[in-house]
Amino acid sequence: MRQGMQQRMLQKLSPQQIQLMKLLQIPVASLEQRIKEELQENPALEEGAEETGEDEYTADSDDSESTEDGVDDESLTERQEDISLDEYLSDDEIPDYKTSVNNSSADDERREIPVVASANFQEQVLSQLYTLDLNDREYHMAEQLIGSIDDDGYLRRELTAMADDLLFSQNISATPEELEKLLHTIQTLDPPGIGARSLQECLLLQLERKGDKRPGITLARKILSKRFEEFSKKHYEKIERDFDINEEQLKDAIAEILKLNPRPGDSGAQGQRSIEHIIPDFLLTNNDGNLELALNARNAPELKVSRDYREMLDHYSKDKKNTKTNREAILFVKQKLDAAKWFIDALQQRQNTLLETMRAILEYQYEYFLEGDPRKLKKMVLRDIAEKVNMDISTVSRVANSKYVQTHFGTFLLKSFFSEGLQTDSGEEVSSKEVKQILQDCIGSEDKRKPLTDDALTKILNEKGYQLARRTVAKYREMLDIPVARLRKEL
Repeated sequence: MRQGMQQRMLQKLSPQQIQLMKLLQIPVASLEQRIKEELQENPALEEGAEETGEDEYTADSDDSESTEDGVDDESLTERQEDISLDEYLSDDEIPDYKTSVNNSSADDERREIPVVASANFQEQVLSQLYTLDLNDREYHMAEQLIGSIDDDGYLRRELTAMADDLLFSQNISATPEELEKLLHTIQTLDPPGIGARSLQECLLLQLERKGDKRPGITLARKILSKRFEEFSKKHYEKIERDFDINEEQLKDAIAEILKLNPRPGDSGAQGQRSIEHIIPDFLLTNNDGNLELALNARNAPELKVSRDYREMLDHYSKDKKNTKTNREAILFVKQKLDAAKWFIDALQQRQNTLLETMRAILEYQYEYFLEGDPRKLKKMVLRDIAEKVNMDISTVSRVANSKYVQTHFGTFLLKSFFSEGLQTDSGEEVSSKEVKQILQDCIGSEDKRKPLTDDALTKILNEKGYQLARRTVAKYREMLDIPVARLRKEL
């Protein structure tokens, strides 16, 4: 161990560069919130367009050169004296009774939108406990069981572990047999299938609620209770032999099983899920074969540097008093003005970078954007666009990862247009997305009684000129979320 001194040259990012990179990553849906946060933190930043004839503030200007024409100490002092407290009071601080006016009658139509406050499925099940004949001890045990049910409606904890929880948390001594009996009682509540410990038990609980109204229900119960593994693997021929049934009877039973809900708890949470809308960052329109690109600036208002803060800096700079308070005021105002100018410049640079990158993608994939045919997509990687716009690959990646473009044939993530390429027999380089589309079309038109295996799909693609190995075809199939041939089989 020893101490020493050495000189090194390091390249560090400036605060302005870090701010630009963060703004590049933000999609247009979050840009409005980011601008609001900056407006609240920096009083020198205001919403609105720059007034014509104003001297623009520059962040690197000297304090002594920041004087604006037509503004002197006397006029500024008079202007500051005219400021009253009322100018800082918003309408939110005025009592409601001073602004409320009742000009409506009882006959007027009310158009308020009612707000629905729905309970989750655990609360729905708990509310049904009052209908059961339970004592206090059993009620607390049932609460513990219901509270341990996950969002899908399954009880995935062991009853022995839950007995320990009751003993340590509520000082209730319960045996697994007591909990098992109480669980069967809970499983009679709504929604059907709640509290099951496996998919097989969940489906059987729902079938028991239906009774024996149809022959298919009875057969479906037998299949799930005795041949669940064969059913999950779609070994239909074996099921027909074991139960001595024909294909039509098996179809009826499978139809009854397909009507069941494998996630009973999820049904209670459907109404609570918020719908996320995609707001496109780019708008691409096709006007008679001419593609027009525009940046969606709906959530990005115009910003300007505050004139009052510029005049304030000018006033403090011309003040001859070199006091500590005056120096601190000058430093604070200048920091806020610099931050406002940097933020406006970063937003403008963000827009230029987004447009330049999207224009390069549009030129590269012009035929695809013109027709919307996935087969027209060319092989394109981040390096291709980075070289085209003369930017770093990381910058293009930040633009492509979280931005959407709205076209006449749908809204897509920019990242989806990038793909690796491969060569055909003729030597032509095509995108892997073209191969995936052909693969999807082949599987969509296959005979569901005898689905195409990966070997058969590989042979079809090789005949079309795409020389791929079977493992590559299997990888593309998995990327498309398509199961193997055995699980695609239908009657």
